[in-house]
Parts: sequence; C-alpha cells; structure tokens
Amino acid sequence: MTLVLDPFYLIVDNAAWVRRLVPLGVKLVQLRIKGESDAAIASQIREAKICCEQHGAQLVVNDHWRLAIAEGCTFVHLGQEDLAGADLTAIRKAGIRMGVSTHDHTELDQALSVAPDYVALGPIYPTVLKQMPWAPQGLSRIPEWKQLIGEIPLVAIGGLTVDRAPGVLAAGADSAAVVTDILRHPDPEQQTRRWILSTRAIV
Repeated sequence: MTLVLDPFYLIVDNAAWVRRLVPLGVKLVQLRIKGESDAAIASQIREAKICCEQHGAQLVVNDHWRLAIAEGCTFVHLGQEDLAGADLTAIRKAGIRMGVSTHDHTELDQALSVAPDYVALGPIYPTVLKQMPWAPQGLSRIPEWKQLIGEIPLVAIGGLTVDRAPGVLAAGADSAAVVTDILRHPDPEQQTRRWILSTRAIV
C-alpha cells in the first residue's frame, strides 16, 4: 500500500518544538537532533513520540535508527551517509518506514535500491540552514524526480517558505518540508498555522 504523506512536513531540532507546534494541527514532524548523547536523544524521542501519539501526528526520527527501534518508533529518515551505515534488515524487521534524502541521480539510484517509503529531494531553493555542496534544484527538478520514482511519495526540502510551498506541491511534490521559515520566524505558532492552511488548501 502506497504511503500518503501530509503535504506539510515540519522538521524540528528538539522535542520542545514538537510539544509547542504539533498541537496546532501538525500531522507530520521530523525530529532531527545533532550533537547530543544517545541518552539525551532517546529521552527527546520518547517525549516527542508521546506528544505525537496524543495529537495523531506521525513522528519521523532523523538518522538515529537504533534509537528509533529501541523507542518503538514507526518512521526514520536517513541521509545518504546514514543509509550506508544502517542495518536495513533490522529497520524493516522492526516494521519501521524509511525516507531517504537525495540530491542527484546517483543518490536517487542508491535510494531506490533500498525501496524507500518516500524520497526527499533538495535543496529546491538556496538554504541558510547548512552549507550544501549541491546547487539549488529548482522547481523543474520536482516533476523529473516524480516521474523517476513513480508512486513513491516525494518530499521537497530546502529554502521553502509558506509562499513557495504551493508552487512546490503544484510541481509534483507530495509534501513540502520546512525548517527555518517556522523555527526562525518571530511568531512560529502563527507561521505554522499559515503553513497548514496554505498546503492543505491545494491538495
């Protein structure tokens, strides 16, 4: 059965953001934590998981697939480096769905070889979140990727704003992922509500 993703995909870096924004109506959220101990990350995964279960949201754990298994999570997201070192058999045996990042055709081939539950493409626009060795993909790459992956859901990420989201979805992405346009906004709650209205109005 093909996975159906919510068109609004929030990415946050700690469980406090999950508690703050998921109750507003977020249905798909990724917890992406870097540079903390396994114990600290496990605690935050546990906290985020409880909140998501209470509000009917899907939690995706970035990178830390071992902790996701240990905490009984149902979804992980892996970058290409994470994918190379992951025990895919253990992930699938635990019944965990998996999303994979891609930035070029070689990475897309690698992602498709592991039968992902969704494919992420980025950066669509220039992003201030982190230094990227890849040039922005642009909207034209979205329909190309969608044609190549078929029924697998496509997540667009990188430099997305609430104003750019409808164009990304119209180009063929199934979900638009956002970080800074919400987390660095003066009013994250109001911006989250705007994202929800903007993305769900066109699907």
